[in-house]
Amino acid sequence: MTKLSFCAIVKNEENSLSKCLESVKNVVDEIIILDTGSTDNTVEIAQQLGAKVHYFQWCDDFAIARNEALKYVQGEWVLVLDADEVLNPAIVNKLHEAIKVETNLVVNLLRHEVGASQSPYSLVSRLFRRHPDIKFTRPYHALIDDSVSEILTKEYHWQVATLNEVAIFHYGYQAEAIASLDKYTRARVMMEKFLTNHPNDPYVCSKLGALYLQSGSIKSGIKFLKQGLKSNQAEPSVLFELYYSLGNAYNRQQDYERAKKQYQKAINQPILPKLKIGAYNNLGSLLINLGDFQAAQQALEAVLKLDSHFAMGYYNLGMLFSKMKEMKRAMQRGLGGFPHERLHQEAIAAYQKAIELNPNYAPAYQNLGVILYKSGYMTESIETFKQAIALYEQQNPQDAQELRQKLTGIGIVI
Repeated sequence: MTKLSFCAIVKNEENSLSKCLESVKNVVDEIIILDTGSTDNTVEIAQQLGAKVHYFQWCDDFAIARNEALKYVQGEWVLVLDADEVLNPAIVNKLHEAIKVETNLVVNLLRHEVGASQSPYSLVSRLFRRHPDIKFTRPYHALIDDSVSEILTKEYHWQVATLNEVAIFHYGYQAEAIASLDKYTRARVMMEKFLTNHPNDPYVCSKLGALYLQSGSIKSGIKFLKQGLKSNQAEPSVLFELYYSLGNAYNRQQDYERAKKQYQKAINQPILPKLKIGAYNNLGSLLINLGDFQAAQQALEAVLKLDSHFAMGYYNLGMLFSKMKEMKRAMQRGLGGFPHERLHQEAIAAYQKAIELNPNYAPAYQNLGVILYKSGYMTESIETFKQAIALYEQQNPQDAQELRQKLTGIGIVI
């Protein structure tokens, strides 16, 4: 029987580690934990759940730490998770089947980014054979892909497989787990240091560019994204990230035509379709702003076909039907084949579905309140606005205040 080892590096993960280890303890043959300086109960939790704990002094390089952890692994195969990730029990049988295939060197796993508002899936190379030449590279966002590519050029019998169903749930995008500014700063410094010696590395350019966009530095983000594209070395998955992030940058600059082109280039990449959800969704939203409702509907329907539980897809669909309803009213004639009343019902249904999937979706409550108000459902509208304000008070009090002011302007006091 093929022996499977679990491997992770941790530091002060007492709040999440137990859930992670519980998900793998009956799946793997050993649990290897490398602690890099915890001062909480992380080590005790790991030991209680059967882990073999080893220690390493943190050196500001994730690749070095992950490679150190691999030294203690005894299994033929290695599964790597972070403390804020959980293995999906539904995938276990397929996972074991995949590692029995003699030609598989790596099995890429689909990861669900729980709580991510735009891109809910990613593909990660976290399950691999314990080959002597497999190692992690890059100090931040460390991955084995570089070493695997090199192996494949020499040992032709190996292949890289992919499991298309969700294998990992990643909770790092939950509101309480969003990285602090210190973490962003640390990531930026580590990646920029790496780029001084590897200026044309498209993968790090994509991550660093996206990081700058996330912190609000759009021009710097665009600079690194373009730098990654100029390398002409990026594989399709990295090209997707570069084009997608560049589309986001132009979108934020309200340069919609340029953003549209970048999203379309991202969508055209030959990668797993679920990974394209963010690009389809943002393109759909952008096309609404451009007034191309038919194309917007096609993009959003593609989103929901790929993932029928993606709340933002329904939110944007609600926006689309609302805009179509407003224009139809202005034009007083057919638009897109939808009768006026059907547009109204479709918009309400879309917002309600978004709320059903994400009960904390304050903007969905707000927009639903608006369409109910415009349709004359005053009681329902006021109750919906109250829900929106209550959620905004928890998430962003300034948004709550702004909504109150807008409502006061139309005679609604909440």
